[in-house]
Amino acid sequence: MSRHVAIVTDSTAYLPPPAMERHGIIAVPLTVVLGDQALDEGTEISARSLAQALQKRRSVTTSRPSPELFAETYRRVAESGATGIVSLHLSAEFSGTYDAAVLAAREAPVPVRVVDTGMVAMALGFCALAAAESAEAGGTVDEAVTAAEKRAAGTSAFFYVDTLEYLRRGGRIGAAQALFGSALAVKPLLQLDGGRIEMLEKVRTASRAIARLEEIVAERAGSAPVDIAVHHLAAPERASALAERLRARLPGLADLHVSEVGAVIGAHTGPGLLAAVVSPR
Repeated sequence: MSRHVAIVTDSTAYLPPPAMERHGIIAVPLTVVLGDQALDEGTEISARSLAQALQKRRSVTTSRPSPELFAETYRRVAESGATGIVSLHLSAEFSGTYDAAVLAAREAPVPVRVVDTGMVAMALGFCALAAAESAEAGGTVDEAVTAAEKRAAGTSAFFYVDTLEYLRRGGRIGAAQALFGSALAVKPLLQLDGGRIEMLEKVRTASRAIARLEEIVAERAGSAPVDIAVHHLAAPERASALAERLRARLPGLADLHVSEVGAVIGAHTGPGLLAAVVSPR
């Protein structure tokens, strides 16, 4: 058995499967509850199925992984030869996933450092990749955690949604903000700030909001080496067009990932989501 520091994250990191396989990163699934069905994100419910359910106004909720699932994952990773585990998760402001991981870590057979990254989607994914690269270079658990936290500190996430209603339903944005946006018929631009979703700007039309999103990403990226992720839900043309414009516009672009978000994040943003993650190297 190889002796190594292993990296665990959760299904909301939305890492490309080849990257997960290459770095040996394990993702613990969150659950989407569709009607009376509890389905694991990534394997039992697709983003397309989720978008269709939302459009039909079906009841959709999400829930964290159980501490038992984390405990089982940590045991399996330890049995593979890991001498330590870094467990990196979406913001504790969004989910009880971090708390479930902390409970499981107390009984794990090897040391586990659980980190609330304050991030989600590829903003979390880039943190996991940084930790994995540190571990592959012979880094300790503490060094891998430091690499992830450094990446998180420099990473920004911005997103456009067609409506704030889904975020309001899930309690991820205040009812007053959602009502204000609906009353003015504005198109909101949002950002991750301190692990929370905060209003960034209000724009009158979808096309202007998306153009402004591109400008914000370009300003934040600058000319330094940077990784970018573009996410969407049921809006592949929007995502592809934004990615191509950013590819032409950013001189320091290193990697560019384009993907549809999974069902957990999609349940809280709704169809039409367009997001961009900026992560300097």
